[in-house]
Amino acid sequence: MESPSKPARGAGGRRGGDRKKAVSQSIKAGLQFPVGRIARYLKKGRYAIRYGSGAPVYLAAVLEYLAAEVLELAGNAARDNKKNRINPRHLCLAIRNDEELGKLLQGVTIASGGVLPNINPVLLPKRTGGGASASLSESEKSSAKKSPKGS
Repeated sequence: MESPSKPARGAGGRRGGDRKKAVSQSIKAGLQFPVGRIARYLKKGRYAIRYGSGAPVYLAAVLEYLAAEVLELAGNAARDNKKNRINPRHLCLAIRNDEELGKLLQGVTIASGGVLPNINPVLLPKRTGGGASASLSESEKSSAKKSPKGS
């Protein structure tokens, strides 16, 4: 028989009543990407026998940074084309125009993305007249004469 001054205890000594609000790992890390889900994928993927508690946090931060970078550049490309929505073409232009992202995603094909607008100088019509050829610099003259296969 317990005295009435002591609160009733639950099973295993746990107190009933107020519980702390759960705080996700993403909120603790200050990220938008799901740290817990990435941790689960790391476990189920069997990439290693063990991994540190900081690994999913770091990986989520890297993925969030890359996503933010691509979305910012794609948003700029959409604005340049006077559009409010980002479509695959804007993503493709953003990635291919950025040197580092282009290198990272070199072998990636984006569906409905198209290609960068590019015309080889050899294919352009030759300019006629003395004034037009005089305006070409030495480097432009030499690049126009070279074949596309190079030396």
